[in-house]
Amino acid sequence: MSNRNMLRGILMLAVGGALCSTAFGQNRPKSMAVPRDPLELATGTIQTPDSPAAREGALQLLSRTRQNFSLRGSRQAYELKVRFTADSHGETNHDGAWQMEDQFAPGRGLRWTAKSESGYVITGLFAGGKVYAEGTAAAIPLRLHDARALLLDPVQSANFAKAGTIRTAAATFRGVQVTCLLLSRSRNMANPGPSRDWEETEECIDPQSGLLQVHSEVPGRYVVYDYANGPQFGGHPFPATVTVNEGGRVVSKISVESVQAIAAPDPTLFVPTAAMKADAPGMAMTSASKIVRLMGSVGPSTIVRPVCVFGMMTPSGHLVEAHALQPGDPNSQAAIEDAKKLDLSPSIPAGAPRQQHFVFVIEKFVVQD
Repeated sequence: MSNRNMLRGILMLAVGGALCSTAFGQNRPKSMAVPRDPLELATGTIQTPDSPAAREGALQLLSRTRQNFSLRGSRQAYELKVRFTADSHGETNHDGAWQMEDQFAPGRGLRWTAKSESGYVITGLFAGGKVYAEGTAAAIPLRLHDARALLLDPVQSANFAKAGTIRTAAATFRGVQVTCLLLSRSRNMANPGPSRDWEETEECIDPQSGLLQVHSEVPGRYVVYDYANGPQFGGHPFPATVTVNEGGRVVSKISVESVQAIAAPDPTLFVPTAAMKADAPGMAMTSASKIVRLMGSVGPSTIVRPVCVFGMMTPSGHLVEAHALQPGDPNSQAAIEDAKKLDLSPSIPAGAPRQQHFVFVIEKFVVQD
């Protein structure tokens, strides 16, 4: 399965009763500030690059950071071994311990396997430009999809970021000066606020090493990267641990056991089985989307209180494993219930390949008008 397309391409959509942020025009409602969190680093002065050179510098930093995760970019055969533990308190499927392995060989393809202590098992294969899979169930659980994306392709491409808004903030994380890039696909950021916008993705990077420190798609979800004693591959440091924080608590901890070169990959590993061929194409994990839904009417003095919901969109166009990233907010349950009403099936062409992707639904509740 193609990891390169796992978690990138943040789209702003208008679905059903949802309103895309760009649809608000000059009457875009004011949002309450992003809640305080120890991992919300863009809390100081936020700047917009004031020249093409400054903007290009931010894009180059993003590209450098993305390259650090490109294991296949070395064009060398490798084996990756990972363990992780999910603890979502039942909000997502298959809590507990997981094991995952990847084998990659240039010219042959990528084979990966995963199993959970709860009984889920899958073998995935990307070979000859095709996706194959066989396992316990057709759908890939959110926490497994998440672990692969965060390890192999967490940062959007500079070419994609180039089309949107870029802002920067200086911060300190674990005693190290970092640069936080705030990236938005919104076209209506001409007058951005003094703090992070709810629709901005935040990438906090050590500008000296280019290593990603904290990754946050939306407020309430923060992913911390630790490189201490981590493996090196292809000349790049790889994280030893990745810790996923949602709603103020740890929901997943990913540990990289090893990344090792393979001198002579077994070619039979990259040949699809008869069962894989019979069920082809397998499930593809594709880019994430952000959807904005306004709960109420917009007026000249509208103020909204957002709640972010994170879930997985199935090939049928329905949201599963949905949960709120601000669980203490009084509107959190209403946000989940509304997000679950999403139905993207009308936009899926007949005969389209099976795909699943993350969805971040930003539910905006009107509190003043």
